[in-house]
Amino acid sequence: MGWVALGRRVGGGGRLSPILSLSLASLASSLTLGTFCVLTLALTLATLVRAENIFEEGKSDKEILDNLLLSTRYDKRLLPPVQGTLTVNVSVLLLSLASPDESSLKYEVEFLLQQQWYDPRLRYSNRSRYEFLNAIHHHNDIWLPDTYFIMHGDFKDPLIPVHFALRIYRNGTVNYLMRRHLILSCQGRLNIFPFDDPLCSFAIESISYEQTAITYVWKNDEDTLRKSPSLTTLNAYLIQNQTITCPIKASWRGNYSCLKVDLIFTRDRAFYFTTVFIPGIILVTSSFITFWLEWNAVPARVMIGVTTMLNFFTTSNGFRSTLPVVSNLTAMNVWDGVCMCFIYASLLEFVCVNYVGRKRPLHNVVYRPGENPVTQRLPAVLSRIGIILASPLKREGGAAAGGGPGPNEIVTCTNCGPNPCTHTATNGCAAEIDGKRGLCIDSPEVRKKEPPHPIRVAKTIDVIARITFPAAYFVFLTFFFIHYKGAT
Repeated sequence: MGWVALGRRVGGGGRLSPILSLSLASLASSLTLGTFCVLTLALTLATLVRAENIFEEGKSDKEILDNLLLSTRYDKRLLPPVQGTLTVNVSVLLLSLASPDESSLKYEVEFLLQQQWYDPRLRYSNRSRYEFLNAIHHHNDIWLPDTYFIMHGDFKDPLIPVHFALRIYRNGTVNYLMRRHLILSCQGRLNIFPFDDPLCSFAIESISYEQTAITYVWKNDEDTLRKSPSLTTLNAYLIQNQTITCPIKASWRGNYSCLKVDLIFTRDRAFYFTTVFIPGIILVTSSFITFWLEWNAVPARVMIGVTTMLNFFTTSNGFRSTLPVVSNLTAMNVWDGVCMCFIYASLLEFVCVNYVGRKRPLHNVVYRPGENPVTQRLPAVLSRIGIILASPLKREGGAAAGGGPGPNEIVTCTNCGPNPCTHTATNGCAAEIDGKRGLCIDSPEVRKKEPPHPIRVAKTIDVIARITFPAAYFVFLTFFFIHYKGAT
């Protein structure tokens, strides 16, 4: 009433002046605005206090994550808001290696794949007692790299919660760990099996984000895989591994970041030597024993030849059933084929020797067991030596008493052709035939015209086989192992 009376006195007539009315309206608006600001400030302070209370000691990681991942402040569909390109650090820890069937190109690899990146939206206060938050139950609510495995075989196990871990640290660093079990389809040179070294590779890449958005790098610039202290292997012999960036030509898509793992395995050569090569060598050399038996020892030679062939067939077929099926010529095909040829050739050699030895001799040539070219020529050699030694005595003393040679005295045959021969006085020379001069019975011309006895030919074939077969097989072994081992 005081303001109204004042207005009336000033206005002189009971009406407020326009200036006073405007002042009152401005004052009311200021009071309203001040009250709203006070209420807003109070609400903000209450929210901050409530937020700080969330990270106080005694709060569970679930409660903290529930507030960090509120839809009003976090959207998993968006990349973490970082400057430039988001970097994902990757590392691999080998757990186990296995090759169920060593003769194939399938290898099972179990490993831990760790991915680490920075998301500022997930930072939380240092007032919490947790060094990191276990976010395994919030796996579907957090942004994760869409890592895709390329150039591999199949996954043995699906990805289930027990196969991964998810941790969020105070500064917003996210550590995502996966346990994967891959069956790798490897590349090998089966034409030189088992001397090849299979190469197994797999790569990881983002399926939807290009290299300008996400970049994969090996953590700490590791150039080899880390191996678990409890690494187990089963028929998988890892000799070399490397971690590299996918070459542009070999990458699936050139504008996407890609990392590659190369695993180089080798075969257990001792296994193949003890089960394939050494038994094969023993069987082949056993078939050569027949060359030292008599040519007419039919039961023994047939048994050795047939037995070694059947044993080699059994060993080869049992091992060949586990070999990878390929259409080209392999080292094992060469080994089986050549060894079988040597065993079969030794059996054919016996057949040939037995056939030749049983032939009827020509011109009724008599076979004298134990004779050989050296013992056959020895009497003639000794006769020549006796003539040389006796010649000076004849020139000095003349003929022997009685005017003629003794029955066992060495004399020279004058009608033995162009080259005189020597013989005892009682032996004499061959008579002249058709007016031509005869030949000495022991002369080389007579012996050359006599055909060899079939038994002697058979034994000669055995003697030649004793040298040629082992020598040829040794040459094959040397060439085989040097060629295929050097091809690796």
